[in-house]
Amino acid sequence: MKQPLWKKWLSYISELHIESVSSEYNPHLYVSLREGRYQLCTANAIYSFEDLYDNFGEAFKKIDLEKLSIERVLILGFGLASVPLILEKKHNKKYHYTGVEIDEEVLYLANKYVMDELSSNFDLVCTDAFLYALQCEKQFDLVIMDVFCDDLIPLHFENEDFLNRLQEMTKPDGLIMYNRLAFNEKDIEHSKKFYEEHFSQVFDKGTYIEVKGNWMLLNRSDVLK
Repeated sequence: MKQPLWKKWLSYISELHIESVSSEYNPHLYVSLREGRYQLCTANAIYSFEDLYDNFGEAFKKIDLEKLSIERVLILGFGLASVPLILEKKHNKKYHYTGVEIDEEVLYLANKYVMDELSSNFDLVCTDAFLYALQCEKQFDLVIMDVFCDDLIPLHFENEDFLNRLQEMTKPDGLIMYNRLAFNEKDIEHSKKFYEEHFSQVFDKGTYIEVKGNWMLLNRSDVLK
């Protein structure tokens, strides 16, 4: 949904509230217009911010996308389609996306506000990303793990069984990007422990990128510029 130009201009001065919804998964979901982009927030976290979703925006700048043969992309935790928007607007890349999102209200907001800006192909699935991963028989060139419940990653997405499923859903030469908070010392300590004790045990050639209050964990380090 396009907003009037005056609203876009005003949003560079002050954030404009657009719509609020609630669901069983997210009691407080807010869509606002900020710097000319739609931002989706919960009470404690930013879920999406179009091409200004800096954790992925900064990570993609450090990854050599030309090294990767990407056709099919899986996004666990679709939000307002920030990853496709970044890849189309900033990198001129169009892929076939499978977006998995448990909250139908989030998909409602994505369809209402941002999907008409994209020209890539999409399959949107409203289901639990964990259950999807358990049952998925497909493989993807790029797998994005961006599942949060407010500002927390549910524990079952942090065990090695789930990480092994991520590996199985990724082609042998594919890339996994696992987004984690690193906003404060507690976040950093938790993410470091997860990386050292679990992620690196499954992905022994992995690495991570520090990006503006987040760590982006990668299953392979050779894709960095």
